[in-house]
Amino acid sequence: MSGVAAAGRTEPVLHIANLRVAFGGAAPVVDGVSLSLAPGECLALVGESGSGKSVTARTVLGLAGERATVTADALDLRGRSLLDLPDRAWRGIRGREVGLILQDALASLDPLRPVGREIADALRLHTSFGPRQRGDRVLDLLRSVGMPEPELRARQRSGELSGGLRQRALIASAIALDPPLLIADEPTTALDTTVQARILDLLGDLRAAGTAILLISHDLAVVRGIADRVAVMAEGRIVETGPVRDVLEHPREEYTRRLVRAVPAGKARGERLSPDLPSIPQPAPGSAEAHPATPPKAASGTGSAAAPAAPLLAGRNLTRAFRGTDGAQRVAVQDASFELRAGETLGLVGESGSGKTTLARLALGLLEPDAGTVALDEQPWSPLPERERRTRRSLVGAVYQDPLASFDPRLSVGQILADALSDGRHRRPARVAGGIESLLASVGLAPSVLPRRPLHLSGGQRQRVAIARALAPRPRVLICDEPVSALDVSVQAQVLDLLDDLQRRLGLAYLFISHDLGVIGHVSDRVAVMSEGRIVETGPTADVLAAPRHPFTRALLAAAPTLGG
Repeated sequence: MSGVAAAGRTEPVLHIANLRVAFGGAAPVVDGVSLSLAPGECLALVGESGSGKSVTARTVLGLAGERATVTADALDLRGRSLLDLPDRAWRGIRGREVGLILQDALASLDPLRPVGREIADALRLHTSFGPRQRGDRVLDLLRSVGMPEPELRARQRSGELSGGLRQRALIASAIALDPPLLIADEPTTALDTTVQARILDLLGDLRAAGTAILLISHDLAVVRGIADRVAVMAEGRIVETGPVRDVLEHPREEYTRRLVRAVPAGKARGERLSPDLPSIPQPAPGSAEAHPATPPKAASGTGSAAAPAAPLLAGRNLTRAFRGTDGAQRVAVQDASFELRAGETLGLVGESGSGKTTLARLALGLLEPDAGTVALDEQPWSPLPERERRTRRSLVGAVYQDPLASFDPRLSVGQILADALSDGRHRRPARVAGGIESLLASVGLAPSVLPRRPLHLSGGQRQRVAIARALAPRPRVLICDEPVSALDVSVQAQVLDLLDDLQRRLGLAYLFISHDLGVIGHVSDRVAVMSEGRIVETGPTADVLAAPRHPFTRALLAAAPTLGG
């Protein structure tokens, strides 16, 4: 896609020359970055976690932090230097001159205020709109980002919205004042493919109208779909830059080639995405690490044995409804059925609000169905009093999108894993210590992470700790709810390879929820598609993705960005 810079206008919206950012006297985390962004142009910054992308973007907003030392030959916004600006000047720039969309909408939105009031505040502070005009503009913004029932959502707080709805509210807030520069830091990470396509269309419309967009994304297909140019960052430096098609189709640098190789879309089931890293070795037969109850998955990676086994986890005609804040009853899951066998991965896809997470919570026994049943190993699982599930609770584990939110921030990695191993009961310290070492080895982590708290780990390390914690009770089923959506492409590849290694070694069954059809196509043996609470299509992954029968599945596939353009 090509940018639409204003004819005859040569002044860049953003010009950065030799930018360096360091913290506390340490080596720079941004080291000599130079870039320029014209009106109506989208420049994408890509690279691994810790490469300096977000620090570069936050520095443009004066949000590098109090401990940051920022130097540059130039850091100009529409010809005005941003170096050494006082806080009062920054308050006039943020929102009006530069809009910011962050990945973590839950942390970015005020949990105490309705999202409509938060969006309206920017209009109240920076425009002459009256209350009615502000209200109308808020609803228009929410509609433009594809927010369903905007009148209701405007009255809700961020904690009452799904991740996808929160992200849409955050985007509406960022574009409320039509800033000339929009910084989008992983703006579509939490969104399903159809909503993602709508947001990318919206960003494309803003770009066509002259808005300059600095896009940070680990999703190279998204980058290919909207960016004009791409800059690849590694260790604080830009190592390759150029037109997006040239860089992604014919990368010159090995680092860029490795990023492209890590994309799961089009990769066969079982094909390693991070071939430079060895697979975790198989445990010795009879060792403490070997799984006690489940046969290893066949090396072919096809998912199920030749003779179909009985389902390990099965949902039958599940229905669950909730009462909303407006008093109306809304059905989240309706008459949904699924089966999952040992050593198999069932992918679950659908739009935000389609019922995927509710179905996962029903499978975990964290919610009771209004109708229908769940069976675990052919025995009743739900509905059932928790006291009757307790002895089998360890057989089903979960890995979530945001491990940091599920950890006690006061505990070290060692304490988190010791707690998971003890399961609330006293065990001998030596046995717990041995179990911790085994868990770390099983997820490819070094013992050096044990004294560290989750906040001080990388995203990939945190997710590995989350997987280790889930493995501690030696489950037979793992419910994986968007386990890699927040990770950059290379770390995502390592975690997906890890999950495949663990499945082959331990015979685990995965219910794998993801909005990324490339990930689903790579990891799943079968796929189930959800729409408005119902499973509308299910079957072998290759069949469903190659020849979808249901119109909704076809719409999902049509909306998904591809690295091929």
